[in-house]
Order: sequence, then C-alpha cells, then structure tokens
Amino acid sequence: MIEDGQSVISDATVALAWSQTAVYPDLADAPFHPHEAYPEYRYKTVSANPNPAYALVRECLMMMGLDRDRAGTAAWNPLGDLIRPGDKVVLKPNWVLHLNQAGLGMACMTTHPSILRAMLDYTLLARPGSVIVGDAPLQLCDFEALLDYGYRDVIAFHAHRDAPVQTRDFRRTILVEDPRDHALSENLRPMDEFVLVDVGRDSLLEDITGTGTPFRVTMYDPRKMKDNHAPGRHRYLVAREILDADVVINLPKLKMHKKAGITCALKNLIGINGNKDYLPHHRKGPTALGGDNYPESSPLKWTAEQVLEVAYRNMGRKHLYHTLHFIAEKLLILNMKLGGNGDVEGGWYGNDTIWRTCLDLNRILLHSDPEGTLHEHPQRRVLSLADAIVIGDGDGPLKPGPYPMGCILGAANPAALDWVAAILMGLDPEEVPICRHAIENRAYPILTDRNIRCTTREGILDLPALAERFTFSPEPPPGWKGHCEWETDP
Repeated sequence: MIEDGQSVISDATVALAWSQTAVYPDLADAPFHPHEAYPEYRYKTVSANPNPAYALVRECLMMMGLDRDRAGTAAWNPLGDLIRPGDKVVLKPNWVLHLNQAGLGMACMTTHPSILRAMLDYTLLARPGSVIVGDAPLQLCDFEALLDYGYRDVIAFHAHRDAPVQTRDFRRTILVEDPRDHALSENLRPMDEFVLVDVGRDSLLEDITGTGTPFRVTMYDPRKMKDNHAPGRHRYLVAREILDADVVINLPKLKMHKKAGITCALKNLIGINGNKDYLPHHRKGPTALGGDNYPESSPLKWTAEQVLEVAYRNMGRKHLYHTLHFIAEKLLILNMKLGGNGDVEGGWYGNDTIWRTCLDLNRILLHSDPEGTLHEHPQRRVLSLADAIVIGDGDGPLKPGPYPMGCILGAANPAALDWVAAILMGLDPEEVPICRHAIENRAYPILTDRNIRCTTREGILDLPALAERFTFSPEPPPGWKGHCEWETDP
C-alpha cells in the first residue's frame, strides 16, 4: 500500500481493525506501554494493565499488509517501506484544543496519546533521522495543558532513550482568554519557518471567489483573509517542517464536525497551516445574500455577525472585545428564543467553503515541494491512521460527546480513509462534500479511484457491505441531521 509516486493517489484500500471491547488505557498508565512484549517490540517495559489501543494499532498495520512477509517476527518493520533510514518524519495528530467545551472529556476530543505512543514506536523502528509531532491548534488552545494529557509522558519516554523526537506548536498566533487574563500574542514564529503556497486558479475556492468575497473564519480578524484569497490568488501558510518532511503520518481523531460534516484525515490537515486567517471556513451572511454562514435570512444573526466582526478586529483590546462579544451573544440568544438557532459559524450542511479549503491543503501536502511549487506527481510519502476507538458525536469538533466505536483505520490515501470513516458513522459520503469532492479528476488530485475497499478480519468489503456489517449510529451535527445519513436500499 505504501509506495512513492502516483500509486498514493490511486490507492483506494483501507484497513479496519475493530474490537467491540476496545478502550483506551487509563491516563495513569502513561506512557502507555503495550501489555505484551510483541516480537518486534524494542523496549523492555511492558504494562501490567491491558492496552487494547496499542494492540489495535498493531493489528491495523498488519491488515494494511505492511512488511507482510516478516509480520509476527522480531524483524517485522511495518513502516520500513514508508520511512527510510535518516528520513525527516512528521506525525500530525488532532490537537485542536486542550479541553472539551461541552465538558464531556478528552477521550472524544483529540487523538489519544496511547495511539501516538504506538505509532511513535513503529516510526522509530524504521530509524528516521528526525521525528516531529506537531499541530496548529486553535489560538485559544493552551498547548502546555494539552501536552499534560498524556502526550508529554509519551514524548519523554522516547526522549530519555535518545530518540530524535520533538513536539512543535505550528501556530503564529495565540489568544489567552480567561477571567484573569486576555492577551493576543502574534508572530510567535517567524515567517521564514513557513512556506507560502499559492494554489492560484487551481484552488477549489476559485469557483466561489469574486471581488470582495467575504471569506471568514471564526475568532480571526476578517481583514487579513482578503489579502490571501482573491480571484487567481489562494495562498496558504504551511509549516516548513511539513513540506521539508520526507514522510508525514496523519493521525486524525474521528469526530462529527458542524462545518464539514466529519473531521478525519482530510480535515485534520487544517493544522499544517500556521495562521488560521489564511483558511476560509465560510462566507459571511445567509445564502440569499451570497453567503453560506447560515441558510435563513435573519436580521438578528446578520446584526450579530457585524458586531462579532468588530470584536474580532479588536481582540487585543480586552474590554471592547468582551463588550462586543456579550452584545452578539445576547442577539443570538434572542434569535433562539424566537425559534431560530444561535449558529453564525457556518455550522450546517450547506457550508460550501470549508471543504474546499481542506482539500486544497491535502493537495498541497501531496503535491507541493519544499519551496511551495505544486507538481503533478506526489512529493512525499504519506500514511493516515485514524483514532476511532472513541469518536466524537453530536456538536463536534469542540463540543463532542463520546461514542464508543472500537476502531482504528489505516490507509495510504486520506480520501479513501474518510469515505470508510463516514460509512462507519452512518453517513453517506456522497452527501458530505469533503468526501464527495475528494475523488475528482482535477489538477493535483487526491484520489482517482472510486472503487474504495475495506480490509477487515472478515475479508474485503465494499462500501454497501461495510454499512451493512457495521451499524454504528452516532449523532450527526445539529445542522446536518436529515441531510447526510446513509440510507440502506430496501
């Protein structure tokens, strides 16, 4: 499954490892050693407690057929064909935020640290020259608090053994916002640590771009967006570590997503970009006015949008920002009391912007060289492995509820993986734009083969058979219910 060149964009096979009883190890068990000394395991320490997460990652790599002839032996090196000795490797987990805003725990929020531990073990087995674990979380994310959720222990375990592993926060902007403090810190990393990649007229945003198109992303100054997204110009600010890498291992968390429908391998690449104000998430206003922020014409929502825009332009001015934000909240609460909803963040099935941004970033990861020039053939080796042991359902990505699924998914191609992930969530990939449009014949393609197949313990299943075999039913995002579900033929 893991080869250079065109094979990556034509590889539609996905591996699924599943256990009905799978759970994460307790955080007290960090750094999450396996409970069994597998033949290929290079360390002396094993856990006295079960670690089904490690076992599922291992099984998934086996089901992908990696280093098949040596599987089960001490010589097994599943990532050896992907990672060559001395390679620069980046592992990209979902580290969106340090807390679940619904108060429902972190198990459904970010890529679990036990998954990162297992993948680091197999990455280091291939003897890379350097390994970076990095992401660009939301500007509200407390990165140090996030690392305390088991990740710091995982990194320290390898660092104490002289492994070339480092963590990296790819963000240039951080917002500290709590009752005691409010501070906006910008330009935290210099621009020379990023690569400005202009997809130009080949961008998927070009078809909806006109003079003054009001692209927006929540909690960022809207004035900065127009400098990077205009007719014929669509620029992204990609962390140089990503484009300098020989190998990128994408480690998404499977969740429902109110703007994109789902977040998995494709959506996870939002975090390779250093400033979110390079990332259009929606267009201002209702559909009647050419936007896609919400479907209905609502004077209260429109007014709240205007107030929030002024607030986001003044995020460094604590009292003004909070006053304006308070006014906008009251307007949206009134709208809800009158029978509407309070969403002004593009959280519905008609969002026609975010999928385009996400797929542009996937095309960049596959096709951009280290200097930001796009090429027809893939420029680096990529693997995706998704954490779906506990997924996030309902109001994801920031307020998800925990839904036990017991799965690990692996694939060379992120689009193929996301199609299978959507099916497992009870969704129809054809009704989820980020999935549907990922398989199209265009410049710098992501996936060209629609014949997606899933390898399971029970054999190879096509998508209808997969939907029939696995009947999970997590809650879709509020703005997507009734518009994205898989319907079985009678």
